[in-house]
Amino acid sequence: MNRPFATYWSLTTLLMSLSILIAAEQRCRADGPADNVPSKVRPVPPPGIEVPKADRDELEQGLNALGDSVEQLTDRKDARIQRLLPDVQVFQKAVHDALTYQEFFSKDDIGRAKKLLKEGRERAEQLSVGNAPWDTATGSIVRGYVSRIDGSVQPYGVIVPESYAAHAMPRHPLDIWFHGRNEDWGEVRFVEDHLHSRGEFTPPDTIVLHPYGRYCNAFKFAGEVDVLEALESVKQHYRVDEDRIAVRGFSMGGAACWHFAVHYPGRWVAANPGAGFAETPAFLKVFQSEDFHPSESDLKLLHLYDCTDWAVNLYNCPTVAYSGEIDKQKQAADIMAAALDKEGITLRHVIGPGTAHKYHPEAKKTVERLMASIVERGRDRSPPTIHFETYTLRYNQLAWVTIDALDEHWGRARIDIDGATITTRNIAGLTFDVPAGGCEELGFDVAEPVTLTIDNQEIEGPRPLSDRSWFCQLHKDDGGNWALGPVPGDKPRKRHGLQGPIDDAFMDSFIFVRPTGQESQPAVAKWVKSEMDHAIYEWRRQFRGEARVKDDSAIDDADIAGANLVLWGTPESNAVLKRIADKLPIRWEDGQIVVGEQKFPADQHALILICPNPLNPSRYVVLNSGFTYREYDYLNNARQIPKLPDWAVIDLRTPPDARAPGKVAAADFFDERWQLKK
Repeated sequence: MNRPFATYWSLTTLLMSLSILIAAEQRCRADGPADNVPSKVRPVPPPGIEVPKADRDELEQGLNALGDSVEQLTDRKDARIQRLLPDVQVFQKAVHDALTYQEFFSKDDIGRAKKLLKEGRERAEQLSVGNAPWDTATGSIVRGYVSRIDGSVQPYGVIVPESYAAHAMPRHPLDIWFHGRNEDWGEVRFVEDHLHSRGEFTPPDTIVLHPYGRYCNAFKFAGEVDVLEALESVKQHYRVDEDRIAVRGFSMGGAACWHFAVHYPGRWVAANPGAGFAETPAFLKVFQSEDFHPSESDLKLLHLYDCTDWAVNLYNCPTVAYSGEIDKQKQAADIMAAALDKEGITLRHVIGPGTAHKYHPEAKKTVERLMASIVERGRDRSPPTIHFETYTLRYNQLAWVTIDALDEHWGRARIDIDGATITTRNIAGLTFDVPAGGCEELGFDVAEPVTLTIDNQEIEGPRPLSDRSWFCQLHKDDGGNWALGPVPGDKPRKRHGLQGPIDDAFMDSFIFVRPTGQESQPAVAKWVKSEMDHAIYEWRRQFRGEARVKDDSAIDDADIAGANLVLWGTPESNAVLKRIADKLPIRWEDGQIVVGEQKFPADQHALILICPNPLNPSRYVVLNSGFTYREYDYLNNARQIPKLPDWAVIDLRTPPDARAPGKVAAADFFDERWQLKK
């Protein structure tokens, strides 16, 4: 990001005054039945206040000065400067975006922005002469990284303990703390807050990571990737003990903690969710007074984030839940406790007596004691007993076990391991990768082949290596029997990171590809432009980055190799889509969109889909869609789930609204070979 944009949003005095009054009312209103009316959706984030001209002039001058410094640093051929430059750019981006997109939510935010510009200029001056005192400082520090998703600079806070020094400890434990929901918490407030805030928990000798999560998405989708990218950034800067990383959070952050615990159970030493939500239908009924009526594809897509469906994964992730006794969001721990009970697991649930939506002081001490005890023991990298469930290859790994292929996505897939005895369900490919030293814990003899019993079938695997590591791959053959070796790669198949649904494409690098050709169908051309503009606009508002947009004529080999391509238009208007149209599982023929035996008039319908890119099968191609949840779903994080499966045909005679891009005439998932289901 170079010099700030020179053009800013402008409104008439009347409209600005109205927006300020509306914003004030909205910020005082909690979620509830008023947020269940799709035709009356309040904006998220809310409109900001008008910035007085004198303050705007001062901020613009400060941004220009910081922008000049950043531009000069960007041109420096110094690896250390480039590594630390995002720690400067986060201050520039925070103020730039708040000023450009009317996201100052109070007069205090203007003062915060001035403080951030001062801090950014100081860091830029220090870095220009080779200094970076924040890189070795302790206490509350704001840092940044460049995201692979959209090239944006994203902030995070980190608490470095006073005991941290070059030789104090070889590696430090790390807590990831997920923050709660605050629709006014743009980057200005987040960054300024983490210049001094120490958060809810700061265990001794522990680094605490406070990810931003790209705003108010409960750390899902790009917010999920933000956590993982911020964690990698922290590990580049600090000595982190990989076996003592815990996930923790409260409210929306508690929901995030449930999510990360059940989907990545082998990565954490422990999980500590507080309040929040753990699934969608029951939570919306209790907290939102909303009757949820899912479609058939919705029921399958609910499996993605409904943590109750993944509860058994906590067998391998020690968990301490917290709730206030009279907090409505105690529902999350209660429903997870019921799901765990079905698996024979009793949830450790610390309850704050007589407490609403906050931590009770004595209960907090109990949580701290329990978590400290778990962290002290460290993570088990080679557990001999594993119970793991998934519904999608997006989440396919626990400790030394990776699921490489499913019989069918969105059905329940499970693996249970007790030493060398394995049972599976809905799984077609596996990789076992035991780290060095792990075979002794599993009871594998280094001098003998490992004899596996999988689904009552006996297979002789390879011997462990002398370092007590072990690697073995299995797959189902055409007859449904297990055989040694990896899943055959001679035909396209859904696999990790290439399994859909549509929203999955926006968890990695993507480019919106704008059509430059003439579209002969006016209704289609109008809809495509409107939906593309909507996707670009909402990506910035909800995921805090600028979507990369290129004309179809400008897409080159590097784009095809390095990004998921989101193609807008039809083969008639989009040159890239024209190149691949005859290789897609759904096609345009004789003025029709042809979906197997179904046909839809192409002048009244549009096609949305995701599949491997025929020009580069290791990347996605998406047609005519950004992320699939819309304005109505911004109002409650439990609604923020995928709204479309792998493909959909949209009837354009029904206009887009706050819930859908039009009437969904047909929609479904592709099969495991990325073909239409029969």
